[in-house]
Amino acid sequence: MLKIQITILLSLFLISCKSQTNSEIINQTSHNSMEPKIIKTDAEWKTELTPEQFQILREKGTEYPGTGAYYLNFDKGTYVCAACGTPLFKSDNKFESSCGWPSFDDAIPGKVEYKKDTSHGMIRTEILCATCGGHLGHIFDDGPQETTGKRYCVNSLSLDFEKE
Repeated sequence: MLKIQITILLSLFLISCKSQTNSEIINQTSHNSMEPKIIKTDAEWKTELTPEQFQILREKGTEYPGTGAYYLNFDKGTYVCAACGTPLFKSDNKFESSCGWPSFDDAIPGKVEYKKDTSHGMIRTEILCATCGGHLGHIFDDGPQETTGKRYCVNSLSLDFEKE
């Protein structure tokens, strides 16, 4: 009986915890309606993406921390969506967060959408490419306080990098 009570209490605790509390981000309309959305079937995406990219971008997967090609990349340039090529993040906004994924304190305006994510017993804000809807990762409120205070935690597999 004690096990059941502990399980219920833990479940309630996890449901009430919030990894991301900034509701104004969720409510932002960040896609420029003048730009057309890219809509493709899963079959079409599978012909254009690697199986690993498809799992991240289309099935909302997460790569293992510390394994991504761009985690420790600090070259100057622009990070673009690996699915559609939309510019998403500038290298000037990238910082070392020690979380295991590329981290940015801001996105290029209008290029990222925000969606409430209640999966895995947490309340977070998912970030998606505003053009194709590809899953990029999540945004948290534990970024550099001297800039935006935000940490866009992004899967390397959802990105390509265009070096300056």
